[in-house]
Amino acid sequence: MKKIIIITSVIALIAGAAYYGMSRPKAVAQSNDVVIPELTDLGIKGETAFNGTCAACHGINLAGTDNGPSFLNRVYVAGHHGDIAFVLAAKRGASQHHWRFGDMPPQPQVSDEDLVAIIAYVREFQAVNGF
Repeated sequence: MKKIIIITSVIALIAGAAYYGMSRPKAVAQSNDVVIPELTDLGIKGETAFNGTCAACHGINLAGTDNGPSFLNRVYVAGHHGDIAFVLAAKRGASQHHWRFGDMPPQPQVSDEDLVAIIAYVREFQAVNGF
């Protein structure tokens, strides 16, 4: 029951952030065809949290590394991997299923608040890059 409450709370925070000002971000072009968004305040917080935990595997600017996939891929759009998929992956880990990077371990050090911000960052980045 506690897990359901936590997950529901995280979803509510994401929805609230979307409702209260997460408009489609402006973008600034980068030379390697990746567009860097002008992030919202929540996106900036998410970028900091992402770079502190996720970027080691998923790369700076969501570019991916030899240890994990890029989130700038149609596989990670909201219609395929919804926000709850990111929450569950961070909370429970994720078994290898789209790529050959191995299983993703749980990330218990990432708070629910940081998860909301990380998801906002990922979605803002995806939006300006056509995902």
